[in-house]
Amino acid sequence: MIINLKHGVDKLLFGMKQKDVETLYGKPNKQFNDDDGNVICLYNHLKCSLTFYEDEDFRLGYVICSHPDATILDKRIIGKNIEETKSALPFKSWTKEDFDTTENHFNESNWLILQSEFTEIIRVEIGAIINESDEFEWKFK
Repeated sequence: MIINLKHGVDKLLFGMKQKDVETLYGKPNKQFNDDDGNVICLYNHLKCSLTFYEDEDFRLGYVICSHPDATILDKRIIGKNIEETKSALPFKSWTKEDFDTTENHFNESNWLILQSEFTEIIRVEIGAIINESDEFEWKFK
């Protein structure tokens, strides 16, 4: 499962509507609305959570993935050491936040979060890029 930085995950492209995703992967295993009115769809076989933003006409804008075959730039990342992985990636600017047992390592230029626990990456979060005009750069037209 390829994490396509700035674009999406696997066949998913930022900007897709829920019907576009369902054409590719069928109905989600679970669906709910968050406190902001966004639609969250869970796909068990993808081990992904997809967020469709309410204020963006329900376009896909955020993906959380914990699939064991997830790769970034041809490197498997789930279960790998966080510091070794960050060093192997070509981006050097990372912000780190601690949350009890987990840490988020955020690279803003790719809107990428690598979440780690016990020094191993457990999840990847990737969001659609917001340009300098404060607008989303949708990849699916």
